[in-house]
Amino acid sequence: MAIQIFGFRALWSPYFFIFLALVLASYFLVTIKFRKKFSDSEPLRIGQAIHFSIAIVLLYIIKGSPIDLMGHLMFYAHMIQMAILCLVIPQFIILGVPAWIWRYLFKRSALKNVFTFMTKPVVALLLFNGIFSIYHIPLVFDLVKTSFWLHAAYTSLLFVMAIIFWWPIDNKLEDHQSLSGLKKVGYIFAGSALLLPACALIIFAETPLYSSFSDPDAWAKSLELCVPASTLAGLTLSGPEMFSSLTLLNDQQLGGIIMKIIQEVVYGVALAQIFFSWYRKEQEETEIEKQHTLNPHIIE
Repeated sequence: MAIQIFGFRALWSPYFFIFLALVLASYFLVTIKFRKKFSDSEPLRIGQAIHFSIAIVLLYIIKGSPIDLMGHLMFYAHMIQMAILCLVIPQFIILGVPAWIWRYLFKRSALKNVFTFMTKPVVALLLFNGIFSIYHIPLVFDLVKTSFWLHAAYTSLLFVMAIIFWWPIDNKLEDHQSLSGLKKVGYIFAGSALLLPACALIIFAETPLYSSFSDPDAWAKSLELCVPASTLAGLTLSGPEMFSSLTLLNDQQLGGIIMKIIQEVVYGVALAQIFFSWYRKEQEETEIEKQHTLNPHIIE
């Protein structure tokens, strides 16, 4: 059965689109038109604008396009959402927000102290991976998946924790550099190891774990998060098998595998960037030392 039966609002989330459009417009107003109202502000760089714009587009694709509806119909689509939301978008947000805005936010000592503590590498690792793993405990997952406010709150919390997780790797503020190149590598490997139990639970389970996909009543209730009640009332639905040829168990296993593959790809790219950044720095330092040796009168 085609997902078009759920209607335009469920497929394309027009209100969420308007919200994100306002966020993007506000970003450009603050960073371009009203930038001079802030002390120590700097011109917006093209790379920053591109990163933030990509983050907003990806956020709409996974939470406002038909992929969001599919995340309530098929578990593997849900895991694609989680992977992009937690592993990809936060990095674009961190790189897209200019450093002077981060510094402006951190002028408030209370926020700075809390954020500094939460972004300590060990704390950030435990917070993000712990909250992600707890979310995929069947009892918690089914509770969150069938409550609009719980779902909105937990997803938002998870997204904030994902930003906190990636902060030690991606932020460019000199006074927030808590990890050297080698420590960043260890941080990535630790993050991969901590996420493994949740993925293994999903991949190697011998039965479907989540009632919100296997129980018709719980599944129908989870659809209320993105489909208007008036639309659902006019439909006769028996379960997610109406929209997928996969069995519930195969769908669940595929979701776990997809999550792990995306995680490995993203972490692999992060490791490559860390390595090349370290290599360039070493080359620059070697070149400076070489020049200084040839001409000790050079003032660095």
